[in-house]
Amino acid sequence: MMDLNDVAALVTGAGSGMGAVTARMLAERGARVAVLDLDLDRARQTAAAIGGLAVSADVSNGPSVEAALQQVVDELGAPRVAVSCAGIAPAARIVGREGPHKLDLYQQVINVNLVGTFNVLRLASARMATLEPISESGSRGVIVNTASVSAYEGQIGQAAYSSSKGGVVALTLPAARELARFGIRVMTIAPGLIGTPMLLNMPAPVQDSLAGQVPFPQRFGRAEEFAELVLHIIDNEMLNGEVIRLDGAIRMQPT
Repeated sequence: MMDLNDVAALVTGAGSGMGAVTARMLAERGARVAVLDLDLDRARQTAAAIGGLAVSADVSNGPSVEAALQQVVDELGAPRVAVSCAGIAPAARIVGREGPHKLDLYQQVINVNLVGTFNVLRLASARMATLEPISESGSRGVIVNTASVSAYEGQIGQAAYSSSKGGVVALTLPAARELARFGIRVMTIAPGLIGTPMLLNMPAPVQDSLAGQVPFPQRFGRAEEFAELVLHIIDNEMLNGEVIRLDGAIRMQPT
């Protein structure tokens, strides 16, 4: 188990949802948490609740993340933990009623979800590589990325989203292999139906129908369960270069 007391950690997309809960649970373990989000007001709300550092960052933009990471290093120290939760999920058909999928929308999703994940990974790992090892194995840090079951069973209207998350899945192993020489592990979590505000604001019959597709337990996953898995990954050194589905054995249908 990694001693997280006074360890610097950063979480992107931490202004709400799984990112916010992950930031909170890291702070409860004693970490000094940087809450990164494009929406600085939301980041400040999360940071205020956990005694963390709020930082505005556009994960798809290199200079933005470089500046954010420098602020984290200056105020908290170089992070040994980096969790990427930032992402967007607009739905659009490849050929819809209004014509073909807008190319700029596809590019936006790829830039935020895939390029943004790589952007954080490359910059955070460069900082981690300069740190002293903290275990007999030579561990210097852990990076946890977020994919989705849509990387495997993308539904109609999810071409952009599924593409982006499939890229995050494919990134996992080569990144882990390359960063192994620095003692940096790379893991990815692929959540299924998680009880986010988007799902929980749907009519009750729709929620029941969606939850009923999960073999067991027949309910939405909880953000706390995602965060608990992040903490387990941090603690278990043998978890490296793999994608873990957190989905109750669901296999998404076409629609």
